[in-house]
Amino acid sequence: MPRKLFCEISPLTYKISVRKNILVKKLQDRKSNHVFARRFSAERLPNLVYKHNSLIRRKLGTIRTDLQDNKAINLALSTPKVNGILIQPNETFSFWQLVGECSAKLGYKEGLTVGREEETSSGIGGGMCQFTNLIHWMVLHTPLEIVEHHHHDGVDMFPDFGRKVPFGTGTSIVYNYFDYRFKNVTDQTFQLITYVDETYLYGEIRSETPLDAKYHIKVEDEFFSQEDGVVYRNSEIYQRVVDKKTGNVIKKNLIKKNHAKVLYDTSDLEVRVLS
Repeated sequence: MPRKLFCEISPLTYKISVRKNILVKKLQDRKSNHVFARRFSAERLPNLVYKHNSLIRRKLGTIRTDLQDNKAINLALSTPKVNGILIQPNETFSFWQLVGECSAKLGYKEGLTVGREEETSSGIGGGMCQFTNLIHWMVLHTPLEIVEHHHHDGVDMFPDFGRKVPFGTGTSIVYNYFDYRFKNVTDQTFQLITYVDETYLYGEIRSETPLDAKYHIKVEDEFFSQEDGVVYRNSEIYQRVVDKKTGNVIKKNLIKKNHAKVLYDTSDLEVRVLS
């Protein structure tokens, strides 16, 4: 029997490990050369680069509906903390630097989370990953450089239901040591707009001037396979950079190659049996 990690001994040792990780991240940030985005503007930058919205309450297998309602509350509390943020040249956007720790004292509710063993659970502030999913999807349509990104990419946990973005382009976050960050490596300022209504989470990325290129995210070679009795989801996700003047593809970047174990019923899927 393998020896347990310190964080696995008891709930108390787990909490101690979490606080240690939070402190280590804070110390690393103090010593780093990151210049974090801090300035907000109520006035929107003139050029819309990309916008997206995502359904807040989604059908996720047998997940409790109250966790979806609580997620709506959590998103309503967190979106104003990002809305209007300006990311100036050489600045880094940090989700947790802006949103802060989601606590019950601040009004956050119990929402859906994904545990250490990639199992679904619940916790205060759960559902924040939908927020960073939205931001990440928009950033993929810009020249901004992603500098920290985590994802539970080894498993496909839920069947597609009104999916707008490709599987594998999500995020995983844990305050504060699993962050979502990107850096502005351009010579102009960008801005994030984020807000919610009763149904959707909305986002926009705006810039001072129009970009010279458009960014398209495409999925290639997507299929389900059965290997040694286990079903996997496979795909390759590419970012195509297209020159606006000529329409030519300037670059084609592989963003993600997926080979994820499917955790839901696959009886209605077309599956290739691989030897």
